[in-house]
Amino acid sequence: MASFPAAVRSSRKLALNLTLVPRRAISDITITRTGKPILRTTGGRHSLGGHTATVFGATGQLGRYIVNRLARQGCQVVVPYREEMAKRHLKVTGDLGRVHFLEYDLYNTESIEASVRHSDVVYNLIGRNYPTKNYSLEDVHVHGTERICEAVAKYDVDRYIHVSSYNANPNSESEFFATKGRGEQVARAIFPETTIVRPAPVFGFEDNLLIKLAGVTNLFTSNNMQERYSPVHSIDVGKALELMLYDDTTAGQTYELYGPNEYSTEEIAEMVDREIFKKRRHLNVPRPLLKPVAALLNKVLWWPILSAEDIDREFIDQEIDATAKTFKDLGITPGDIKDFTYHYLQGYRSSSFYDLPPATEKERREDRKYIHVTDEL
Repeated sequence: MASFPAAVRSSRKLALNLTLVPRRAISDITITRTGKPILRTTGGRHSLGGHTATVFGATGQLGRYIVNRLARQGCQVVVPYREEMAKRHLKVTGDLGRVHFLEYDLYNTESIEASVRHSDVVYNLIGRNYPTKNYSLEDVHVHGTERICEAVAKYDVDRYIHVSSYNANPNSESEFFATKGRGEQVARAIFPETTIVRPAPVFGFEDNLLIKLAGVTNLFTSNNMQERYSPVHSIDVGKALELMLYDDTTAGQTYELYGPNEYSTEEIAEMVDREIFKKRRHLNVPRPLLKPVAALLNKVLWWPILSAEDIDREFIDQEIDATAKTFKDLGITPGDIKDFTYHYLQGYRSSSFYDLPPATEKERREDRKYIHVTDEL
């Protein structure tokens, strides 16, 4: 029989060990569509959750936002990649051992299956704005989607979230929008529980909107920059994609994700010019002349400057599906592009203006007292 002090020490040691064991409530365990129990956590970067997510197209603009959001919730994230250097920045988006890389080829079914076989959610962010010698838009948006969806169905993955595009329509005159529309049809035909996401033109770091308009290579236009759309913040889209994983009611739904206000490209270009204190020139060239030149540039140059698809999209305004769900259904209030131009364009200012903060209304009123001719007159 143990002495009294030894028994006390033993009981204290047992109590200490019990306090070190993390306690889990029944509410932490969720049952997926296929009956798999998943441990969900709301912790931070070092937490260990039960979800395993595959993110195709993670090396693109939206990829870093969704990979980081998933990894910092404790998810295991599988990132299929094509180019070694294109994925290196994603390694640090999660804790050690949370982000895994697998080389794949969109034409290789086995590599796609290896990327999804252990996952309970698959995100497809793959998309191209222009065709290349290796991949046409049909190859990427339709046939690539078909292979991914077949792998998802084969391994009975719980959730498939397909990021399409605004104006996705199989009957569109734009090949980009038409192939995006056919990709949606293929996804729903193979995997009916597909969640379709149609983001508007996205702005943020490394975007194809603010950064493009601030650069010197954005010179030619064909519709006087009059196409209209509601640009959406990349951070808002990333947050929406994360919430869809934890909300099973989003399965089988279509979401139109767009900003709170509509602008023309010309209006956004004026915002950019005011922010960088420069005037970028934009020359209007008729579509019958500019489109073949853009197609030729796209074939000759390996970096994207202007493509024939860009010219076609300039003549198509954004149309929103009234039956689709929006940010409001996810409890998200999207940000307006005019509130973020300083954040993303400060680096395009000259050294004379680099440190200037964005002008406030009070500063504008002060300027009017002493400057009688301003840009606003």
